[in-house]
Amino acid sequence: MATRIRIPFLPRWTALVAFGCALLGMGAVAQAEPLVVRIGFASVGVDNRQFAGGSSVAIAHAEGYLEKAFKDDPDVRFEWYFFKGAGPAVNEAIANGQLDFAIQGDLPSVIGRANGLKTKILMASGAHAPTYLAVPEGSTLSTVKELKGKKVAIFRGTNNHLAVVKVLAANGLSERDLQVLNMDNATTNSALASKDIDGAFGNWPLISLHLANRAKIIYSTKGDDPAFERHSMVLVTEAFESAHPETVQKIITEFARAARWSSEPANFDQVVAIWARSGTPEAVFRYDFADTDVRYRNSPIVDPFLVEQYRFQARQAKEFALVRRDVDVRGWFEPKYVDSAIKSLGLEGYWTRYDSNGKPLGS
Repeated sequence: MATRIRIPFLPRWTALVAFGCALLGMGAVAQAEPLVVRIGFASVGVDNRQFAGGSSVAIAHAEGYLEKAFKDDPDVRFEWYFFKGAGPAVNEAIANGQLDFAIQGDLPSVIGRANGLKTKILMASGAHAPTYLAVPEGSTLSTVKELKGKKVAIFRGTNNHLAVVKVLAANGLSERDLQVLNMDNATTNSALASKDIDGAFGNWPLISLHLANRAKIIYSTKGDDPAFERHSMVLVTEAFESAHPETVQKIITEFARAARWSSEPANFDQVVAIWARSGTPEAVFRYDFADTDVRYRNSPIVDPFLVEQYRFQARQAKEFALVRRDVDVRGWFEPKYVDSAIKSLGLEGYWTRYDSNGKPLGS
């Protein structure tokens, strides 16, 4: 039986004062609660390791850039999340109010915007990335055109997906010309190794199979049309950006600091060693970055080229029925934070800015 507590009689004014003080006390407690910043990656390490690779924000996470920058501010702490379901899973988490920031590819971001997610794109992280086509070891396939009628794995809804659609179109094909199977990375690798499929489009996991002689890469978008590149950006929810602009600025400044360190060729050995904490071997990242400029790949700049690419991706996503409605990218990009970070860090001119056609600005 519940214990009854006898409350002594108080004059009405005394009770009101006591009630007001209690409310003030509750407000003080609420104010003392820390701001928890929830950051999500549209990827996860091997065997669910809580690390990512291939981007400067992955460096910032692994090396504790934010935790160090905010160490004297006990009112802010960080939680990092990694999603096996990649971009689609990140969109779901944003829709459910479970994330404040996300590092996510272009097509999933476009799909999220098409579905009404309120976000702002703040900076690049993992932009200008290639996509690969791999076939089982011993396969006689050697070109994209030969995929017609074949069983091909594509991880739908990820930033590989739209790149693949464009590559197919450039080779006179569409998804309807293939037997497309929607598979995540682990399932794709297993199917390739067992020769249950004829080919697969993807990124690092395919490189791992290729280097282990369990599959072979027959095509890469590297060196092909820049429009085939995959791009990843840092997003923030509009609600968080509106409520905490100073915190957003400090976070983006640290991400830009990590991008600067990651962009130095002299640091590349250390960079790939840190990325390898994800369980993806260093050799995979070396293969992925071979014959490319590390500064180009790790630039945080939101320039006219990237904005135009997202505008183009949005239009093509509608054309290829990947989204059902037009996606307006106006007002989506908010580069003031990264531009301010670059200025405060003395990095103006360190990264090249490109115009909407992919040409260096001022050239």
